[in-house]
Parts: sequence; structure tokens; C-alpha cells
Amino acid sequence: MIRPVAIVSAIVLAILIVSAEAETIIFGGGQPGALPKDFTSALTGNGAVGRWEVVDDRSAEGGKALAQLDVDKTDYRFPLAIFATSFPRDLEVSIRFKAVSGSVDRAGGIAFRLQDPQNYYLVRANALEDNVRLYRVRNGTREELTGARARVPTGEWQTLAVRAQGNHLAVSFNGKALFEARDETFATAGRVALWTKADSVTRFDRIEITPLPDRSLPLPGRSKP
Repeated sequence: MIRPVAIVSAIVLAILIVSAEAETIIFGGGQPGALPKDFTSALTGNGAVGRWEVVDDRSAEGGKALAQLDVDKTDYRFPLAIFATSFPRDLEVSIRFKAVSGSVDRAGGIAFRLQDPQNYYLVRANALEDNVRLYRVRNGTREELTGARARVPTGEWQTLAVRAQGNHLAVSFNGKALFEARDETFATAGRVALWTKADSVTRFDRIEITPLPDRSLPLPGRSKP
């Protein structure tokens, strides 16, 4: 399903919360200067809550992007734009993002299996450090699981993706598999969010979310071992 987030009705959202449909979110139908109503702004850490707005961008899909614009330089500051729909535990999430500026940090990422703004998994790419890293955030504390070097150019659209099935987490960047990890911390359904850090000004123009088969369930006609 492809839909500009600005025109989705509350009724459709209520249905999607319990569905397992794939979602493709673009911002071409969004109102510039506003946070789309399908998203809420939140914060992990300290400093100012993020300022998320739809902005015009000719290079973005649909001519618009969702951007985090506040440049508070607090280092342990992680603005979130949380999508309203809850998704199953097992899923694949892909985003297209562009790091625009930032002197403390210049990053964009995906929060997934998000229970609340203090508890979730996170994969993020950093244009100042040229790396991609996977974290768990527990009670507001960010803990690195693994990572890899990767060139993350400023001012160019990049694709970051994560596949989560059970305790297996696999990350790719611009279509290239980077690393895998296993972790048991968050093993239930949750929400998906866009993420930035500190004074990062970052734009996002596409989110793809695909629920995956639950490997813990028995196949039809077979009992679970």
C-alpha cells in the first residue's frame, strides 16, 4: 500500500493498527511546515524536542520530505518522529534519508519494535563518522550492539534498511548487506520511528515497512516442536 501520509483517515489508521499489511509512506501530499498527523514527535535523552516538518525538496520522491530542523547541540539528544501504526515483531523496514547538516552529529536512522520513546532498537547511519551502527535503547540508555564502516555522503539520498525476525537483526545500506546481530531485549510488536541525533538536520522522503512471517509459529498442518 502506497499512501501520502497527510490524507489517511483516522478510520483507516485504526484498521491498520491490527493489520499485517505492508506500508509505503511518502510525504508528497503533506502540508509544508507541519508534522503529518500520522506521526507524533518525541524525544529520547536531553535537550529540545525535535522540530519535524514537511519541507519542499525537488530531489525527494513526490517533491517533499519530512525533516528534523531543530539544531539544539545537546549531544545525548535523539528526536523521534513516531508513526502511528503498530507493526508485528517480525518486519523489514527501509528508509530513504539525506543528511543535510550538523556539527555535533549528522545522522539519520530507524527506530523499530519501539515500545515507548525510551525503549526500542535503532539502526542509524552517520555522515560525520562514515559508519552504520545498531543499538538497543533500554530505559533511555543507548547500548551499541554492532556496526560497520560505510561512506555516508552529506547532501545525497541514502537507503538504510533492517530486517528483524525473532532475535535475528540484519542491516543493509544502499542495498549492500553490512552486518547481523542477535538480541533478545525487545521480542514483541511495536512501532516504527524516524530518528536523528543532536543538531542533525536530516530529511526523509520514503519509508517502507513489510511485516514478515513469524518463525516462532508452526507451519499449517504441523505442530510446534
